[in-house]
Amino acid sequence: MAVPSSMVPLGTPAPDFALPDLTGTTLRRDDLAAAPALLVAFLCNHCPYVRHVELRLGELVARYPDLAAVGICTNDAEAYPEDRPEALAEQVRRAGWTFPYLVDTDQRLGREFQAACTPDFFLYDARRDLAYRGAFDDSTPGNGRPVTGAALRDAIERVLAGEPVPEPHVPSMGCSIKWRE
Repeated sequence: MAVPSSMVPLGTPAPDFALPDLTGTTLRRDDLAAAPALLVAFLCNHCPYVRHVELRLGELVARYPDLAAVGICTNDAEAYPEDRPEALAEQVRRAGWTFPYLVDTDQRLGREFQAACTPDFFLYDARRDLAYRGAFDDSTPGNGRPVTGAALRDAIERVLAGEPVPEPHVPSMGCSIKWRE
């Protein structure tokens, strides 16, 4: 079922995290502290909304070497086996992602970020205050609009330039996070 992102208030500090990547290596938020901006994208393998943007997301992130970016899968992988680490590794290969893909097994971090859907994008400035949350662009599966990443690209460029991202921010739309009962 498609749901919108929760639109966390701008200025909210980035939650601290320490999560394993797909190889089991722990990555901490503070490992990325030197970057002038941090993109946290809640993603998964089985969602058609993520699959719709995954190639362009990889291309977009690769355009900004100063940007720190991480993907996080917070879905219940027991109930959704396509979101198990081995399937996520295949997604990384398929999509050409070069950013770390982290696994939020206990779902604590997804709740701290207030992630609601996949994809759900959170862009933080150098102080790690939320500067943008919302859509990748105006394309969704089946609406016929091209996948450009325009909304997220504009936000990244503004944040890297030290500028605010003017509102309104359009919520991301995607599959609901698959929370455990």
